[in-house]
Amino acid sequence: MTQNSKTGAAFIAGGTIVGAGVSATVGGMGLAGGFGAVGIGATPVVAAGAVAGAAAYGAINAIAQGDAAAFATMGIGAVGGAGVYSVVGGMGLVAPKVGLAFGIGAVPMAGIGAVVGLAAYGIAKLLDESEISESPAQLFERMEEKVLLMDYYSEVVMELEAFLSGEDLNQKFTILQVEDELQALKAEFKKKSEFVTPKPSIPNIEAEKISLTTQLPETWRCVRTLKSHLAAVNAIAISPDGNALISGSDDRQVNLWNLKTGKWLYTFSGQAEAVLSVAISPDGQQIASGSVDRKISTWQMDTKKFHHTFFYLNPYSHNGFVNSIAYSPDGAILASGSADKTIRIWGRYTGTIKRTLNGHSDAVLSVAISPDGKILASSSADKTIRLWDIKTWQQRYILTEHLGAVNTVAISPNSQTLISGSTDATIKLWNLQTGKLLSSLNEHSTAVLSVAISPDGKTLASASRDGMIKLWNFHTGELIQNLSGFNPVTFSPDGKTLVSGGNGGSIKIWSQFTLDSELSGEWWEVLGVNQSDRPKDIKIAYLRLARLYHPDVNGSTIAKASMQAINQAYKEFQEQLNAYKCQ
Repeated sequence: MTQNSKTGAAFIAGGTIVGAGVSATVGGMGLAGGFGAVGIGATPVVAAGAVAGAAAYGAINAIAQGDAAAFATMGIGAVGGAGVYSVVGGMGLVAPKVGLAFGIGAVPMAGIGAVVGLAAYGIAKLLDESEISESPAQLFERMEEKVLLMDYYSEVVMELEAFLSGEDLNQKFTILQVEDELQALKAEFKKKSEFVTPKPSIPNIEAEKISLTTQLPETWRCVRTLKSHLAAVNAIAISPDGNALISGSDDRQVNLWNLKTGKWLYTFSGQAEAVLSVAISPDGQQIASGSVDRKISTWQMDTKKFHHTFFYLNPYSHNGFVNSIAYSPDGAILASGSADKTIRIWGRYTGTIKRTLNGHSDAVLSVAISPDGKILASSSADKTIRLWDIKTWQQRYILTEHLGAVNTVAISPNSQTLISGSTDATIKLWNLQTGKLLSSLNEHSTAVLSVAISPDGKTLASASRDGMIKLWNFHTGELIQNLSGFNPVTFSPDGKTLVSGGNGGSIKIWSQFTLDSELSGEWWEVLGVNQSDRPKDIKIAYLRLARLYHPDVNGSTIAKASMQAINQAYKEFQEQLNAYKCQ
């Protein structure tokens, strides 16, 4: 054993002893957060000390030798730590024995990750100096691969702990039996290397692959980004034939697009203020928009000519913002919900008012009509949902389970289930016929602004204020996938395309692919991002795709080629970023 090897082992030993001392002094500790609370026993604290010792040894080597790899491992570890924080959320460390309680935010978690990365470097140096069969580069590559996949972050820590602990490490290091322990470690590691090299078939890993393939047989990725609006996009609608898309924006415009090609076709102008809602009639012939200017305006789809404004008090349709509009399935009427607390029913062809529905005590934020044309649902800032019988226009039920404003409602294709999204960050599913609450989906961390259900009734999409879109199995409530996008969301009639808001005035088009589909296109298309997105968001998108396509977790035949395409796309992005910095 070299002198440096002994020094490195001594650092680890010292860290282990310190960890044991901390455990003895502080006593029982625990982590608490949104995931609940878990206890931390003596062994993890001892292992943490060992990791710190390895990190210290790595730092000394890095300074002495000027090795850039140390900083790379710290960066990778920091990314992993931040990733854990983004998944788990805020946490706190508590130790009742000494009255300790403090929060652990994103920055400390990134710091912890950096320490773990530096510890990996220290271990690599130690094993290299001990003439172990695996080179530091090989170890680094293996660690990097694990850390980049955030789901395996904890596995990295456990692996480092395994390097350091052994069955009886604490006792052996206490009496400084370093030589024997290191030899045992080398022997164990060689066995690991020999076992891993011939591409092992480990039952539990194979089971994990099968489980992943079963849960995620298909994935959604951004295939196109539409840019024409000059401000945020508030509303989108797709024509019944699935060929056309319209979008309404804060820039006061309604844009018409070819959904298949992404080509801008026309801009419908005339609104004096921001456009908050849009709809296309069931026959695809009429476009309607609701605006901050309190008007509902309509145009003919084929001629692009302005048709008329729906007048209640000339020249206005409502006494407040028109937040939501919806056509009935037969196209005979149009329902509108407004900040003036009312719902108005209009004749689609004449634009004349047929009825005003009162009952909400605050702004009406969303309206939806059931596919069977029997029920109108309205949601409000008053935290309630009201169900109206379209035949009699009487209230059937008032739903009051939400704790915040109910921003959005949608109805399932079979007219049996109502879906609502609220400022309280929950999505609730209701029996539309009885008003009974069926279930609540609680994965969002901020206000849910838009919900949509696929035409086959299998997939639910929801968009929240934090720029996160979640896809759910509608029947089981299981979360399928997270996408980076904004309100609003809607599915195409064939269910194969999802349209969402993007950053600023952009619109994202998502398509459904099986995991066997190879990725192709420009780097931003492969990564499913906007070309102008922040580097941090692009890295997150890269990591998300890596989790789906990495050969270690995806056994499909095309996974390797797809992962190469993802890596190449991210490399091109980094080259472009570096070129920009050098200008």
